[in-house]
Amino acid sequence: MKLKLLKKLHGDMLKGKRIIVRVDFNVPLDEKTKITNDVRMERVIPTIEYLENQKAKIILMSHLGRPKGQRVKKLSLDPVAKHLSRLLGKTVNKLNDCIGEEVEKEISMMQDGDVVLLENLRFYKEEEENDPVFSMKLARLADLYVNDAFGTAHRAHASTVGVAKLLPSYAGFLMEKEVEVLSQLLKNPEKPFVVILGGAKVSGKIEVVQNLINMADTILISGGMSFTSLKAKGYYMGKSILEEYDLDIVRNMLENAQKKGTKIILPCDLVIADRVSSDAEIRTVKVDEIPKNAKAVDIGKETILQFNSELRKAKTIFWNGPVGIFEIDQFASGTNQIAQTLADMKGKAITVVGGGDSITALEKAGLLPFITYISTGGGASLKFLGGSILPGIEVLKE
Repeated sequence: MKLKLLKKLHGDMLKGKRIIVRVDFNVPLDEKTKITNDVRMERVIPTIEYLENQKAKIILMSHLGRPKGQRVKKLSLDPVAKHLSRLLGKTVNKLNDCIGEEVEKEISMMQDGDVVLLENLRFYKEEEENDPVFSMKLARLADLYVNDAFGTAHRAHASTVGVAKLLPSYAGFLMEKEVEVLSQLLKNPEKPFVVILGGAKVSGKIEVVQNLINMADTILISGGMSFTSLKAKGYYMGKSILEEYDLDIVRNMLENAQKKGTKIILPCDLVIADRVSSDAEIRTVKVDEIPKNAKAVDIGKETILQFNSELRKAKTIFWNGPVGIFEIDQFASGTNQIAQTLADMKGKAITVVGGGDSITALEKAGLLPFITYISTGGGASLKFLGGSILPGIEVLKE
């Protein structure tokens, strides 16, 4: 996949030009709107600094949360601008809107090397609708477009597709690296290649498994997808989180893997609780022993041993999604042990981790530096590995 790359532009191609950059500053905030994980912000600093050094005028745009076309004060990008100012060591001017005369006036007064951040794009419903008029209003702010928001590349929104079709458009350094690393996993992973999928959702992951059956040696399935898979095999799952899904599709996926010689490993034991609470009573049971009123909240010790045994044989590992409800400490044992095993594989295997929750688990354990590559896009990385066309990337092709 050949993309039009920002790194090929320099000098007069950028000097004094207004560059609008789609970034993914959809970062987690606590109750006091303090940023609790800034990995996505740190990863776009090289692109911003490159544009600064080339004396461009840098206009950043992002969404935050799901305001659904309404102005929601707690989802303003004010705290993001303050944090970005600290990361860059210079003032980032946060504007009060993302389109309109006032925004255009502020941008017209920018000096070479200045950085401004537009207000939350999703304060306008037209952003997610890829509205052509909204796209035109954004495009009017700039001379060139750069997409460095891999985490939103699977969305055909105004800021990822609409603007890109109206301006000369390029992939930033982060976007370039994400595509390069994930393409390597699809085309030529060092074997054995082991994939571990977790998280609550099933949709999207089935397609990934179906695509990876031809490439991966072993696929370890946990979380909501494992509950659905176990149910498809006839197991009773109590009150475990189960996304409505066509079980015949899941059965066909499992049968196809067997035919292709790809191992799919499901949990053999699970930690169960009477409720999702830090004071819940927990115990470990075999997958055929889940009581009617219990919920599975983590993988059990035998499953952890089995998963870790497969991971330690690997030369390439991709992990997306925690294996339990890791936000509650007593349900986090499986996720923490998987994270530690991946960290222990440094120098022995290529480890790629995608998805905000997996990254949070690694960061909480202080293990991020031991991972080969952290992908900033959970849903986007799954779509990519599932063989889907990502509209935000498609418009950047040469």
